[in-house]
Amino acid sequence: MQIVIIDDVEANLLLLKHFIGQLSESHAVEAFIDPLQALAHCQVAVPDLVIVDYMMPELNGIDFIQRFRAVPGRADIPVLMVTANDELTVRYSALEAGANDFLTKPLDKIEFRARMRNMLALRASQKRLEDRASWLAEEVLKATDEIVRRERETILRLSRAAEFRDPETGDHIQRMAHYSWMIAVRLGLPLEQQQLILEAAPMHDVGKVGIPDHILLKPGKLDDAEFSIMKQHPVIGHQILSDSSSPLLQMAAVIALSHHEKFDGSGYPLGLTGEAIPLVGRIVAVADVFDALTSARPYKAAWELDRAVSFMREQRGLHFDPQCVDVFLDRLDEVQAVRRRFAADH
Repeated sequence: MQIVIIDDVEANLLLLKHFIGQLSESHAVEAFIDPLQALAHCQVAVPDLVIVDYMMPELNGIDFIQRFRAVPGRADIPVLMVTANDELTVRYSALEAGANDFLTKPLDKIEFRARMRNMLALRASQKRLEDRASWLAEEVLKATDEIVRRERETILRLSRAAEFRDPETGDHIQRMAHYSWMIAVRLGLPLEQQQLILEAAPMHDVGKVGIPDHILLKPGKLDDAEFSIMKQHPVIGHQILSDSSSPLLQMAAVIALSHHEKFDGSGYPLGLTGEAIPLVGRIVAVADVFDALTSARPYKAAWELDRAVSFMREQRGLHFDPQCVDVFLDRLDEVQAVRRRFAADH
């Protein structure tokens, strides 16, 4: 136990240290004549017990206790006041300030030991509770981390399910997820939102699991009837992902529903316009289309970077949120790095 004693009389400090040594040699004792120095020490080190005299210059025992209690993390540490004053008003004031117990001068060795044992037992119980609380917090964190890990695994597996149905995906989901994250970072979204969009974006086309193969796998252009069915995949994806208590799945549901909306209102499935489209949907729209343009498909060759960039700029304010396009195209070096990192064998 770490014990701090404060008394402006050196002889009293020596006596207290002697009594504590008789109680146990394992206790570490810090003795102070100056209460201000003691207070400064207690602001840095956390004592297990404080023994403080009442009558001291500059700062009496009650003032010391008040300031000590105001230090963060010191509200429950046992404080034993030593005083020659047996007036009740002093004791009442000390109790109000936060004293736990009293000793009256001249000190009685037997009484001192009993009070010390009580105070140190109280502190030992506090520390056991603190250790228990810390252990419980760690266990909760472990359990939470495990839930998050399983949730992310579910997201990945659902994304892969869509990938197996749709030959247009593959590394596409990794590239567009990282493009989405880049845009979120450049827009200054909170770190938590940046991470969520990185993990939720791969779910954008999960609704394609509900599209018939003859439409999903058709190598040529879809006719009007087929395209009408294809346009239902955002709604299907939203139905799969919605009504979850998970922030990650909630964001994935919003992305699935809104990533084919266009800034000018000509998108689907709801025909939303401008900022009525959720920001995450506007972000993913930029990332998704850019990667689709620059990737080879069964029905088209991959566009050159310059041609894709020109198209994205032409569609600024039409298909795409201007701000999302601008922050994306301003960092083409990072875009190229993502393309190299997740290069697909086309």
